[in-house]
Amino acid sequence: MRTTVGLRFLYGYMKYDKRPIDLPQQLENLKQRGLTIANEEMALEQLHSISYFRLASYWSSMENQADKHQFLPDSNFEDIITTYTFDKKLRTLVFTSIQDIEIALRTRIIQFFSLKYGSFWFMDANLFKDTTIHDACLKNIEKEVLRSKEEFLTEHFAKYDEPSLPPVWKTLEVASFGTLSKLYCNFKDTEVKKQVAKSLAIPQYIYLESWLKCATVLRNLCAHHSRLWNRRFAWKPQLPQKMPLNWMQNVQYVRPIKLYAQFCYLAYLEQSINPNSAFRKEIVDLLNDKPKQTLKAMGFPENWQSEPLWN
Repeated sequence: MRTTVGLRFLYGYMKYDKRPIDLPQQLENLKQRGLTIANEEMALEQLHSISYFRLASYWSSMENQADKHQFLPDSNFEDIITTYTFDKKLRTLVFTSIQDIEIALRTRIIQFFSLKYGSFWFMDANLFKDTTIHDACLKNIEKEVLRSKEEFLTEHFAKYDEPSLPPVWKTLEVASFGTLSKLYCNFKDTEVKKQVAKSLAIPQYIYLESWLKCATVLRNLCAHHSRLWNRRFAWKPQLPQKMPLNWMQNVQYVRPIKLYAQFCYLAYLEQSINPNSAFRKEIVDLLNDKPKQTLKAMGFPENWQSEPLWN
């Protein structure tokens, strides 16, 4: 975590003294920097609903690299809004897909782990590799359970006093995706983890661990309405050369740091969970008329649509 002292060491000390400016001034700043604004009334309406610095991440690719305060020739406000709207559609598709994956994973973890380790395995620190991570997960679970108003939980507490938490099939229904991912990745028994992975047509559990860590970050970005388009991801998914279901033939051309790699594991999991899922088609349809530059910014390789994964 970055501390104030650490940031001062990196950037030096300087007091921030800029004052807030109103929307017309924000628009004037953009015009002075060389941005074409054909419809100023529309632009003001957009700035009234979408903050200046939220949009800034969408116009950064239009800025002159030698002078970030100036836009490249032919840069216009309408293109910024078009990219923002496109990114919003991407987030909607991704978030819906992750919901499918989260529900399926939650169900499988509860089923396989419980049959082998009983109703309260999530509370047993001896079953986990890192007790510090497990302790943090348990505290998060306790908070979620106590905060939840689900009827199946209130009815349980009205009837039972021990243990302190309900059985896993009730408790994990309200646990976050991040907590669920950490429980799976931190679990000692690799055999039961393999069972979960194989039920999703994934030959090795380490691939599922990698994808869950990435999907957790991706889900949080979507939940906070953060930009996906042209983002570089710190968590990079492992991409096997071969998989049991439709996959890619040219994995070597995929850049794990870009959004396309995230789409690939989501599409594969959707294919496993629900073969009739519209996710792959919706991605193809959304990107059908997009220019090569837009696709390249997201890491899409040439002829990506010809890959078996997308057919």
